[in-house]
Amino acid sequence: MNQNESKSTVTSKARMILSLTLILSMLFALASCSEKRYSKNEQETHHVEIEIKDYGTIAVELDATSAPLTVKNFIELAKAGFYDGTKFHRIIKDFMVQGGAPTDEWVASHGQPSNIVGEFLVNGRTNNIKHTRGTISMARADAYNSGSSQFFICQVDYPSLDGQYAAFGHVTSGIEVVDKMAEVPQGNNGAVDEENQPVITTIRVID
Repeated sequence: MNQNESKSTVTSKARMILSLTLILSMLFALASCSEKRYSKNEQETHHVEIEIKDYGTIAVELDATSAPLTVKNFIELAKAGFYDGTKFHRIIKDFMVQGGAPTDEWVASHGQPSNIVGEFLVNGRTNNIKHTRGTISMARADAYNSGSSQFFICQVDYPSLDGQYAAFGHVTSGIEVVDKMAEVPQGNNGAVDEENQPVITTIRVID
């Protein structure tokens, strides 16, 4: 091999190494982007504020990763003004406060809200949110997929509900509002007389 051939071989090898380095760098960059997108999706959250007349405001972080269908449904109803004027009609001290039943006006103009799939373990859905103090969760009838608009907020830890109901977020501030509501007069199974039912002025979707 003469000198010119040697230089040509070295140049070719250098170009090959440079090309491989560039390809590997591009693959690494693409992998990093995918990892970042996946990480972002894993931590998808939304925030709302539940304003209750004469009681105050409860700020809630919604976990769209653990309960995507439930969060989507809740946000859509809130944006549509569904919850404006609804009430907390069932309250059991040292357990939870429940509200979100449709008003007669809403039913007359829009009909009943649609049922959604219950996102909890006994219904075949993975949901690791625990029912601790401040957890917001979907109320339902006996049928697993009977939830639609009603929700409850735990005043205390209630682990027996884990895997049985679709928890979808946590109170970040205003838990004292839940404590205050829990003091209203309560009847059988938490029934609250209409004149004592706390009224939801609105639920604002922050993001």
